[in-house]
Amino acid sequence: MQSDVVAVSIKGVMPTANGCAVFLGDDAKTFVIYVDHFVGDAIQKSLNGVKKERPLTHDLIGSLLLGLGVRLEHIVVNDEREGTFFARILLRMENEIGRKILELDARPSDSIVLALQQKRPIYVARHVFEAVQDMTEVFERVLKQQAEEDEPGDDDNK
Repeated sequence: MQSDVVAVSIKGVMPTANGCAVFLGDDAKTFVIYVDHFVGDAIQKSLNGVKKERPLTHDLIGSLLLGLGVRLEHIVVNDEREGTFFARILLRMENEIGRKILELDARPSDSIVLALQQKRPIYVARHVFEAVQDMTEVFERVLKQQAEEDEPGDDDNK
């Protein structure tokens, strides 16, 4: 499998007019997946380790997996068509009866939240990774702009 996929991490989550931009990538390339505000917030909270007062949908799914003795192995962003990304969640269940691997179709945004919560790997199919536009420069420019906005400016004292 390792030659068919690229291991990626979440580099950042940034609000947009219609949701959030999730920047994923490795040391060589960064690309973006757009998600709704709710899932973008869930991804950001998972990245920051924020505990919620009440379980959200992703928390419930994680609790169900744990209760059923199912382990999330990893997720794969496996396809992209006309700007829409697709993902698969790979689950493993082992008990006294046997072992079962289950592969589920899922939105990449939900898959990412679950992988982050369970501290599991995030992969992108190599053909998808090679086809997406490299957004590394855009991401670095936005980070630089945010850092400049966070710095106290000379105009603050006037």
